[in-house]
Amino acid sequence: MNITKLENPALVLIDIQKGFNDVSYWGGDRNNINAEQKAGELLEIWRAKKLPIFHIQHCSSNPNSILNETNPGNEFQDVVKPIEGETIIKKNVNSAFIGTNLKELLDDAKITNLVIVGLTTDHCVSTTTRMAGNFGYSTYLVADATATFNKKGISGEDFSAETIHQTALASLNEEFAQVVTSDFIKEIV
Repeated sequence: MNITKLENPALVLIDIQKGFNDVSYWGGDRNNINAEQKAGELLEIWRAKKLPIFHIQHCSSNPNSILNETNPGNEFQDVVKPIEGETIIKKNVNSAFIGTNLKELLDDAKITNLVIVGLTTDHCVSTTTRMAGNFGYSTYLVADATATFNKKGISGEDFSAETIHQTALASLNEEFAQVVTSDFIKEIV
Protein backbone atom coordinates (compact mmCIF):
# COMPACT_ATOMS: atom_id res chain seq x y z
CA MET A 1 0.00 0.00 0.00
CA ASN A 2 1.29 3.43 -0.93
CA ILE A 3 1.14 5.91 1.90
CA THR A 4 0.88 9.56 0.96
CA LYS A 5 2.95 11.98 3.00
CA LEU A 6 0.94 14.65 4.80
CA GLU A 7 1.59 18.24 3.79
CA ASN A 8 2.38 20.52 6.74
CA PRO A 9 0.37 18.56 9.33
CA ALA A 10 -0.29 20.18 12.68
CA LEU A 11 0.13 18.12 15.83
CA VAL A 12 -2.65 18.98 18.30
CA LEU A 13 -1.83 17.75 21.82
CA ILE A 14 -4.98 17.90 23.93
CA ASP A 15 -4.89 18.29 27.70
CA ILE A 16 -1.80 16.19 28.46
CA GLN A 17 -1.67 17.66 31.95
CA LYS A 18 -0.40 16.45 35.30
CA GLY A 19 -3.89 16.33 36.78
CA PHE A 20 -4.66 13.26 34.66
CA ASN A 21 -2.00 11.32 36.55
CA ASP A 22 -4.44 11.16 39.49
CA VAL A 23 -6.35 8.11 38.25
CA SER A 24 -8.54 7.89 41.36
CA TYR A 25 -9.82 11.44 40.76
CA TRP A 26 -11.03 10.47 37.27
CA GLY A 27 -12.64 7.10 38.00
CA GLY A 28 -10.09 4.65 39.37
CA ASP A 29 -8.81 3.00 36.20
CA ARG A 30 -7.51 4.06 32.80
CA ASN A 31 -6.32 2.50 29.57
CA ASN A 32 -3.32 3.15 27.31
CA ILE A 33 -0.80 3.74 30.08
CA ASN A 34 1.80 4.64 27.42
CA ALA A 35 -0.39 7.20 25.60
CA GLU A 36 1.59 10.19 26.83
CA GLN A 37 4.86 8.53 25.83
CA LYS A 38 3.49 7.90 22.30
CA ALA A 39 2.37 11.54 22.12
CA GLY A 40 5.85 12.60 23.25
CA GLU A 41 7.45 10.52 20.49
CA LEU A 42 5.29 12.24 17.89
CA LEU A 43 6.09 15.63 19.42
CA GLU A 44 9.82 14.98 19.01
CA ILE A 45 9.28 14.14 15.32
CA TRP A 46 7.28 17.35 14.83
CA ARG A 47 10.00 19.37 16.52
CA ALA A 48 12.75 17.75 14.45
CA LYS A 49 10.85 18.44 11.21
CA LYS A 50 9.81 21.94 12.33
CA LEU A 51 6.13 21.19 11.77
CA PRO A 52 3.32 23.15 13.46
CA ILE A 53 2.53 22.21 17.07
CA PHE A 54 -0.47 23.25 19.18
CA HIS A 55 -0.58 22.42 22.89
CA ILE A 56 -4.12 22.53 24.25
CA GLN A 57 -4.46 23.18 27.98
CA HIS A 58 -7.71 22.69 29.85
CA CYS A 59 -8.12 25.47 32.39
CA SER A 60 -11.21 24.59 34.37
CA SER A 61 -13.28 27.51 35.61
CA ASN A 62 -14.08 25.45 38.73
CA PRO A 63 -11.60 26.55 41.43
CA ASN A 64 -11.80 23.09 43.03
CA SER A 65 -10.92 21.24 39.83
CA ILE A 66 -7.58 19.52 39.59
CA LEU A 67 -7.26 21.25 36.18
CA ASN A 68 -7.88 24.79 37.44
CA GLU A 69 -4.95 27.11 36.71
CA THR A 70 -4.35 27.59 40.45
CA ASN A 71 -3.68 23.86 40.91
CA PRO A 72 -0.48 21.99 39.98
CA GLY A 73 -2.56 19.50 37.99
CA ASN A 74 -3.05 22.20 35.36
CA GLU A 75 0.61 21.96 34.31
CA PHE A 76 1.62 20.04 31.20
CA GLN A 77 3.18 16.64 31.76
CA ASP A 78 6.96 16.71 31.34
CA VAL A 79 6.95 14.29 28.37
CA VAL A 80 5.11 16.88 26.23
CA LYS A 81 6.03 20.12 27.99
CA PRO A 82 5.96 23.00 25.50
CA ILE A 83 9.20 24.69 24.57
CA GLU A 84 9.71 28.30 23.58
CA GLY A 85 7.93 29.19 20.37
CA GLU A 86 5.29 26.46 20.56
CA THR A 87 1.69 27.60 20.62
CA ILE A 88 -0.37 27.05 23.77
CA ILE A 89 -4.15 27.30 23.48
CA LYS A 90 -6.03 27.59 26.78
CA LYS A 91 -9.64 26.42 26.91
CA ASN A 92 -12.27 25.88 29.58
CA VAL A 93 -14.73 23.68 27.64
CA ASN A 94 -14.31 20.33 25.89
CA SER A 95 -13.58 21.65 22.40
CA ALA A 96 -10.25 23.28 21.62
CA PHE A 97 -12.10 25.35 19.01
CA ILE A 98 -14.68 27.03 21.28
CA GLY A 99 -13.61 30.28 22.92
CA THR A 100 -10.11 30.06 21.43
CA ASN A 101 -8.29 31.23 18.30
CA LEU A 102 -7.27 27.71 17.22
CA LYS A 103 -9.26 27.72 13.97
CA GLU A 104 -8.00 31.17 13.06
CA LEU A 105 -4.38 30.12 13.66
CA LEU A 106 -4.81 26.94 11.60
CA ASP A 107 -6.52 28.76 8.75
CA ASP A 108 -4.05 31.66 8.74
CA ALA A 109 -1.21 29.12 8.43
CA LYS A 110 -3.15 27.28 5.67
CA ILE A 111 -3.06 24.07 7.71
CA THR A 112 -5.53 21.47 6.49
CA ASN A 113 -4.13 18.28 8.08
CA LEU A 114 -4.48 17.69 11.83
CA VAL A 115 -3.00 14.89 13.93
CA ILE A 116 -4.74 14.69 17.30
CA VAL A 117 -3.41 13.07 20.48
CA GLY A 118 -4.23 13.52 24.15
CA LEU A 119 -6.66 13.11 27.00
CA THR A 120 -9.37 12.04 27.34
CA THR A 121 -10.62 10.05 24.37
CA ASP A 122 -14.33 10.40 25.12
CA HIS A 123 -14.32 14.04 26.26
CA CYS A 124 -12.01 16.75 24.95
CA VAL A 125 -10.33 14.58 22.32
CA SER A 126 -13.69 13.47 20.93
CA THR A 127 -15.26 16.93 20.98
CA THR A 128 -12.27 18.58 19.32
CA THR A 129 -12.02 15.80 16.73
CA ARG A 130 -15.71 16.10 15.86
CA MET A 131 -15.38 19.84 15.34
CA ALA A 132 -12.19 19.44 13.31
CA GLY A 133 -13.99 17.02 11.01
CA ASN A 134 -17.00 19.33 10.74
CA PHE A 135 -14.73 22.26 9.89
CA GLY A 136 -13.34 20.20 7.00
CA TYR A 137 -9.85 19.44 8.25
CA SER A 138 -8.28 16.12 7.24
CA THR A 139 -8.09 14.73 10.74
CA TYR A 140 -6.07 11.81 12.05
CA LEU A 141 -6.81 10.62 15.57
CA VAL A 142 -3.99 8.56 17.08
CA ALA A 143 -5.59 5.70 19.05
CA ASP A 144 -2.48 4.66 20.99
CA ALA A 145 -1.64 8.27 21.91
CA THR A 146 -5.03 8.86 23.54
CA ALA A 147 -6.52 7.44 26.72
CA THR A 148 -9.46 7.65 29.06
CA PHE A 149 -10.85 6.42 32.36
CA ASN A 150 -13.55 3.99 33.39
CA LYS A 151 -17.10 5.33 33.74
CA LYS A 152 -20.33 4.55 35.56
CA GLY A 153 -23.33 4.02 33.31
CA ILE A 154 -26.66 5.74 33.81
CA SER A 155 -27.93 2.67 35.67
CA GLY A 156 -24.78 2.33 37.77
CA GLU A 157 -23.08 -0.28 35.60
CA ASP A 158 -19.29 -0.22 35.29
CA PHE A 159 -17.71 0.43 31.90
CA SER A 160 -13.98 -0.17 31.60
CA ALA A 161 -11.65 2.52 30.34
CA GLU A 162 -10.82 0.34 27.34
CA THR A 163 -14.52 -0.03 26.45
CA ILE A 164 -15.07 3.72 26.74
CA HIS A 165 -11.94 4.35 24.64
CA GLN A 166 -12.88 1.88 21.90
CA THR A 167 -16.49 3.06 21.60
CA ALA A 168 -15.37 6.70 21.42
CA LEU A 169 -12.91 5.82 18.66
CA ALA A 170 -15.54 3.80 16.80
CA SER A 171 -17.92 6.78 16.91
CA LEU A 172 -15.30 9.05 15.35
CA ASN A 173 -13.68 6.75 12.80
CA GLU A 174 -14.41 7.42 9.12
CA GLU A 175 -16.95 10.13 9.93
CA PHE A 176 -14.98 12.82 11.75
CA ALA A 177 -11.46 11.42 11.46
CA GLN A 178 -9.32 8.53 10.39
CA VAL A 179 -8.37 6.61 13.54
CA VAL A 180 -4.76 5.46 13.21
CA THR A 181 -1.75 4.34 15.25
CA SER A 182 1.35 6.34 16.09
CA ASP A 183 3.37 4.01 13.84
CA PHE A 184 1.10 4.89 10.90
CA ILE A 185 1.60 8.61 11.56
CA LYS A 186 5.38 8.17 11.71
CA GLU A 187 5.23 6.75 8.15
CA ILE A 188 3.26 9.65 6.66
CA VAL A 189 4.99 12.60 8.33
